[in-house]
Amino acid sequence: MSLTDIEREYLSTQRLGRLATVGPKGDPQNNPVGFSYNAETGTIDIRGWHLAKSRKYRNLRDNDQVAFVVDDLASVQPWKVRGVEIRGRAEPAVTEGPQGGDDVIRIYPGVVFSWGLDPDTEGMTKRTIS
Repeated sequence: MSLTDIEREYLSTQRLGRLATVGPKGDPQNNPVGFSYNAETGTIDIRGWHLAKSRKYRNLRDNDQVAFVVDDLASVQPWKVRGVEIRGRAEPAVTEGPQGGDDVIRIYPGVVFSWGLDPDTEGMTKRTIS
């Protein structure tokens, strides 16, 4: 299992994340994206309108390294931030959807950071996925 129960639960309450990819000249690109956790593959699946025509999708041809972040403010008084960052590799994929093929960016976690999710854990945790 690539994510903990707490991380999966948190991600299930969120709708928007940010996906960072690397362009062909080494330039970073960071975009808001919709996502879901795929329990069958242990991946984060990114979907979107005309995804296969997007720069982020094309960037994966030259460099499959990505970072994906989901975070929010649980409280302002007191200040409480929480979130998950996943670093790993990604690949363009096609899955079967209601209308036939559905373009997807599939993120395979390599390192997972999380913060503010577990009341018993202070600060940020880092875990390497084998």
